[in-house]
Amino acid sequence: MLIIKEEEVRQLLPMREAVRLMRETFAGLRTGDSLSQPRRRLVLPQTGSVLHAMAGAHGKYFGTKIYATNAKHGNANFLFWLLDAETARPLCLIEANWLGQIRTGAASGYATDILARHDATTHGIIGTGFQARSQMEAIAAVRNIRETRVWSRSEENRKRFAEEFGAKAVDTAREAVDGADIVSTATWAKDPVLEAAWIAPGTHINAMGSNVANRRELPAALIDKADLIAADSVEQAHIESGDLILAWPDKAQWRAMDLKDAEPRKDANAITIFKSNGLGVEDVAAGAYVYEQYLLRG
Repeated sequence: MLIIKEEEVRQLLPMREAVRLMRETFAGLRTGDSLSQPRRRLVLPQTGSVLHAMAGAHGKYFGTKIYATNAKHGNANFLFWLLDAETARPLCLIEANWLGQIRTGAASGYATDILARHDATTHGIIGTGFQARSQMEAIAAVRNIRETRVWSRSEENRKRFAEEFGAKAVDTAREAVDGADIVSTATWAKDPVLEAAWIAPGTHINAMGSNVANRRELPAALIDKADLIAADSVEQAHIESGDLILAWPDKAQWRAMDLKDAEPRKDANAITIFKSNGLGVEDVAAGAYVYEQYLLRG
């Protein structure tokens, strides 16, 4: 069985290709040809360690991503296991930190392509971590972005991010969001990082922060204000999307839809939101592409 390293994933999976793969993936979910299983978590109460697993099937492949976390001991390391769908034969094990980062950005790129205005040129980002980087690249892959403004709590981090990626560092979250055609929130925040009043008609928002039921980046007022909310999976959002769970504690209130069922924007003034939690099927599509490119390269 092959083992594909992180550096090779970076070389083999460009962002534009990843956006194309996500478009195919959600088309497969729409027709039922692709499958995704919500994330499962095993929590060890004695230590606080958590084992996470998410699975999916796409095309000729199926697989699962596994990772473990402990809040006291740093970041997670991700591994993705790809198998042949017909024979169940294991094909490869992929170091998946970058795989997860790029497919998350690419899913937002796909969502932005169908939900944002075609004339969108400004992008406001809250957060400067690794997910913010792939958000910036993905949005630029689907829209002609002329200005990107970025804010995070750390002045040093936002200035470094701006210098590295050609963005403009601003002093407040409102400055990043004010007048932006597209807004991305990529933080570990427990409480909302923006206000509904800052969001103008016609704005599209990508929210991909914490996938925990008691944390959120978007306030309830903005969830209620939005004209359309698409989650990568409403089934999974019911389990772990704090942005929606805290805004709509009664499931009868929910009016979010699956991204696979979302149609291209028709109303230029609509406020649209993509709530990203990350799906196992996205890892399968991205991982399968990496595997195939690895074989072609020899």
